[in-house]
Amino acid sequence: MIKNTFILLDGIGEKRERKLWRQGVLTWEDFFNCKEVLDLDYEKKQSYDEFLHWAYEALICKDCCFFAEHLKKREHWRLFEEWMNDVVCLDIETNGLTPEKGGYVTVVGLYSPKGYQALVKGENLTEENLQQSIDGYRYLITFYGSIFDIPFLKKEFPNLKIEHMPHFDLFFAGKRLGIHGGLKKLETLFLIERQEELKGLNGYDAVKLWKAYLNGSTDSLERLISYNRADTENLFQLGKIFYDMLRSQVGIEEFIDNGTKRDSQKVS
Repeated sequence: MIKNTFILLDGIGEKRERKLWRQGVLTWEDFFNCKEVLDLDYEKKQSYDEFLHWAYEALICKDCCFFAEHLKKREHWRLFEEWMNDVVCLDIETNGLTPEKGGYVTVVGLYSPKGYQALVKGENLTEENLQQSIDGYRYLITFYGSIFDIPFLKKEFPNLKIEHMPHFDLFFAGKRLGIHGGLKKLETLFLIERQEELKGLNGYDAVKLWKAYLNGSTDSLERLISYNRADTENLFQLGKIFYDMLRSQVGIEEFIDNGTKRDSQKVS
């Protein structure tokens, strides 16, 4: 999808992007190969060509900073398919209080196709360890993380660098699609399963499990980590679903299908 994206270009919005697609300019390569595009004069076309070459190089080099800077946050979903193997799904648990009232992070869960990692307060959750883990990825998925998880982490770990990563916040993606509700509700809606022993657990239960762990229950910590793991794993599944839905919403499939049909007709 990212190679079908022209809203990276200054002056190109969603309407003009669709106009490009309608004219058969579906990819950056198509754009390069066209001498005349839309109503662009020669200098503007050359300027756009140059920028898209930079974008192409950034994609090859997996330069996440380039896209985080030049692509609007609401469009970061477009990078999902390209960087699916470099994604990290992040979810935090807390002690139930706000940072201003003594709140702190108890568990940071990090899931990727390579596996799951839990950083636990008092064990391995440090700013250095968290930064080292995050630096191994180029694309971030959360649920409401831009409002809750990331600001909370930044208050506890002020030097944490995470803003450079493109961020697919599924809460806001859902709103864009007209789908509302928390993660557990969306899991039910899209038939995303959890282990039987974790069904029904929520954020309040996570706080109670942490308190039980502080009182000596190691089983409670194991259950808390399992709960967090389910959250992060299901973020990845929901991310795939929302990516396909957003792709359908912008309409690129319609133009790709039409282009394929035209090519088939030429061959026959």
